[in-house]
Amino acid sequence: MRPDPDPSVGNSSQDQPAATSLAADAAEPMRVLLAEDDPTTLLLTQRLLKKAGYEVDVATNGALAFERLKSHFYPMVLTDWEMPEMDGIALCRAIRSAALEGYVYTILLTARDSKESIVAGLEAGADDYLTKPVNEAELIARLNTGKRILSLEQSLRAANRRNEMLSQTDALTATYNRRHLMQRLPQEADRARRFRHSLSLVLCDVDHFKQVNDTHGHQVGDQVLQGVAQFLREHVRSGDWVARYGGEEFVVVLPETPFAGALVVAEKIRHGLAQTDLAIGNLVLNVTSSFGVAGFDQLEPGDVAVVDRLIAQADACLYKSKSSGRNRVVGKRLQPFGSTFVVERTA
Repeated sequence: MRPDPDPSVGNSSQDQPAATSLAADAAEPMRVLLAEDDPTTLLLTQRLLKKAGYEVDVATNGALAFERLKSHFYPMVLTDWEMPEMDGIALCRAIRSAALEGYVYTILLTARDSKESIVAGLEAGADDYLTKPVNEAELIARLNTGKRILSLEQSLRAANRRNEMLSQTDALTATYNRRHLMQRLPQEADRARRFRHSLSLVLCDVDHFKQVNDTHGHQVGDQVLQGVAQFLREHVRSGDWVARYGGEEFVVVLPETPFAGALVVAEKIRHGLAQTDLAIGNLVLNVTSSFGVAGFDQLEPGDVAVVDRLIAQADACLYKSKSSGRNRVVGKRLQPFGSTFVVERTA
């Protein structure tokens, strides 16, 4: 069990949605791993690749090449067929079966030029095939083809990451959205159940938010929500995460945090937010929030409805917080046998 979190100092590394970028800077030379056991061929090919602008590392057999690949990712591999310990065919198969950082474009170099050999090389996982002695212009052209394919593959992966990020992120506040919350919270509960960890949840509602919209307009209201979301993200620990529950409500999920620690977190956030002025254009607004806290210190294996109960109890505590005057923390410990108590913190 980790110690009670202290959110008084912002933490920029907490678990929150983050923008993605392409895997490599286009200005950097592409890294190539050359596997070749003949010293003369190795030297000549290495010089050729460096002259063409590639960053080259070498291995004298397939086994060494594969070990290097597992510790340092190379997007391109040039490998001889005939090598000791592990030949090029075995290396291609090993690359295709390994869980590497990304796709590895593989070119097989060999003196074998029969159709059967070409088919065997491609079936083993090679992307291309060149017969020795290799023509310099042809090799560079094949490498450029590989670069184009890798560039397309990286662009597709980046697009998929962006789409995944957008599907789980609230567009206005840049926190996780409710869909992600309802997918991930059961996973957090399963993890807590498996490892006998604690889990707590803080529900936060911006006080008098309708008045902000009615007085200053919805655009200012949106900026208030953005400011509150940013404050929440900056005042949770690494591993904790924030989701927009709906409207002006946010959820702070605190894995491995006991109920008592969650009350401390909620109170420090409440107090800090109440002391913070939000600068919005020519306006300086001070907003407060009400908090409902639910959590358990250890979950029993048969407690399968814990997510619904966590949310329901946090929501009930939030309702009591608001009906009791707002700008306060109300919490209820979640216990397997229904034995609960209420702890109230008032501003």
